[in-house]
Amino acid sequence: MGRAHEVRAKAMAATAAARSSLFMRASKEIYMAAKSGEPDPTMNLALRSAIEKWKGQNVTKEVIERAIQKAKGGSAESYTAGRYEGFGQGASALIVDTLTDNTNRAYVAVRGCFTKKGGHLGNPGSVSFNFTESGVIEFEGTNRDEVEETLIMADVDVNSVEIDEDFISVYTAPTALNTAKEALTEMGISEFTTCEIKMIPNEWVELDPEDEEKFKGLLAMLSECEDVQAVYHNVKLHD
Repeated sequence: MGRAHEVRAKAMAATAAARSSLFMRASKEIYMAAKSGEPDPTMNLALRSAIEKWKGQNVTKEVIERAIQKAKGGSAESYTAGRYEGFGQGASALIVDTLTDNTNRAYVAVRGCFTKKGGHLGNPGSVSFNFTESGVIEFEGTNRDEVEETLIMADVDVNSVEIDEDFISVYTAPTALNTAKEALTEMGISEFTTCEIKMIPNEWVELDPEDEEKFKGLLAMLSECEDVQAVYHNVKLHD
């Protein structure tokens, strides 16, 4: 069938693997949120937030419902959250969050990614001081001033409202994320591409092309780890 077919097949397999990994991360987080209280998003804020977060990443309704039903079924399965801090190429810094049923496996896997891709793990606090925890909401729009005014009138603790062409990003205090989303929903915004708490770097760095490619390899390997839930970094990536 030729080289072109092989390339297409490999690309499709990679896409399928990435989608499967995304669904697995979503399922674990939604399941744990459902187990933390009532398995009903109208009564469980953590569950509602988790659902909205993963909906914004195109996780299907079926995946969400299966995770909630699993929690309702009284499954004894449980996951432990972890956080690792490390360094990649150049001045790159990373925070890796895990959600796992085997903390030793998670540590070995994360450490292996850094080692194989030319980075190394640091001690707790060696990276995180360069990041700020923030609620992040992103959606299509151009009415930045109206959005900012709406949030101020709703008494939302807003750090900033930024616009890039026809895309608006709202940064809030972590505790204000849901209040901000409710205020934006009331003004008619119904689709959010991002609605979650993230670690935002205080300063961004740029790598030379060779180091950036190596850094992307590290990100790709981390994304394939079954225990890795989220990765935050301070590198400005180029397409």
